Amino acid sequence: MPVESPIAPGMGGASGNAARGPLAGVKVLDITRVVAGPYCAMLLADLGATVIKVEHPDDPDYARTFPPFVSSDATELSAFFTQFNRNKLGISLNMKTAEGKALLKTLVREVDILVENFRPGTMDKLGLGYEVLRAENPKLIYTAISGFGRTGPNSSRPAFDNTGQAAGGLWSMNGFADRAPVRVGTIIGDLAASLYAAIGTLAALREVERGGDGQVVDISQQDSVLSLTENAVVRYTTKGEVASPLGSEHPFVRPYGQFPCKDGYVFFGGYTDKFWRLTCQMFGEPDVAGDPEIDTMEKRFDPVVAETRVRPILERWFSTYTKAELEEMAGDTIPLSAIKTIAEVVEDPHIAARDMIVQVPMGAEMVRMFGQPVKLSGTPTGPYAKAPDVGEHNAEVYARLAGLSADDLARLAKDGVI
Repeated sequence: MPVESPIAPGMGGASGNAARGPLAGVKVLDITRVVAGPYCAMLLADLGATVIKVEHPDDPDYARTFPPFVSSDATELSAFFTQFNRNKLGISLNMKTAEGKALLKTLVREVDILVENFRPGTMDKLGLGYEVLRAENPKLIYTAISGFGRTGPNSSRPAFDNTGQAAGGLWSMNGFADRAPVRVGTIIGDLAASLYAAIGTLAALREVERGGDGQVVDISQQDSVLSLTENAVVRYTTKGEVASPLGSEHPFVRPYGQFPCKDGYVFFGGYTDKFWRLTCQMFGEPDVAGDPEIDTMEKRFDPVVAETRVRPILERWFSTYTKAELEEMAGDTIPLSAIKTIAEVVEDPHIAARDMIVQVPMGAEMVRMFGQPVKLSGTPTGPYAKAPDVGEHNAEVYARLAGLSADDLARLAKDGVI
């Protein structure tokens, strides 16, 4: 029988958001861990899907051990884990046992989507691969996230976020020309794969809604990272140029980068003739815009001209103002933004106005974390519910999806199945 909304009687744990979101009624089994996968499922949960996080009873998602922690009674809860697992229900299941495999198949019959992030072949070895699960539910959308995807010579290789950054080319492009390349300062491989997985999953869901069958959504971290390299691929395929670290500079657009000011740094992107002219006017030197050495965008793109003529002018102008003063001066006219610390971003009034820092319960505390970046005018997201404890919703979910009684659950728990 279909799962009711997580806020329906007997299915507590997720927020009221799931009852009214655009994905209300969509049911997801999330058997992923860490970030590449949990984040995808969390995005679906934020948008109203009923997401059921499945964890091994004795080996749960080890992201629960990642800092920072919030104390709740005698327990320390991971804010890292909560940030990627809010709004979900939680059940425990040992898929290595015969009864565990049977239970997963039963659950699959009742859901629309399954998300996994094991190395390709792992689910097949468990006897729970796509073809097996498809036999249980031909409409099942099977979203698989891995380092290198389900096909190709490298598909069975282990991978982490840094693997995607390295193998996708992004690592080689990041940093400064006179130093070794630097990884991007966040888990961009995991995050990008999760975002593409969410997009692919929704596309497959649309196909099912039009009467088609379910299918595999095959997402590779390497593919995802490669798609984030902007012009690097076409620069190589058309000109033979290999992208390399450029610090804070753009490969050809100038001025377009980081510039120092009185109390830090700003991004300035006034490279067009219009923005350059307005910038010169803003700083009280309109005649600079007519300087024959830098009076056109093409001239300012020249790396030598940009470094010897344009940059000194901008640094002279910016040096007497703070980040906030420069942002105020630029206003709605010139593309200039303070390079903010995370503390400044979290406290940014605009971020607050966009509901991008939200309150999520963790034990007795309310913890601020990033919100949902997808804004729908007709179906706003929130409020946000806590991440589930391991197996917290076993009774509710197994009763509704598998028809199990309290005695059944007690026996399965004793046998290490749940």
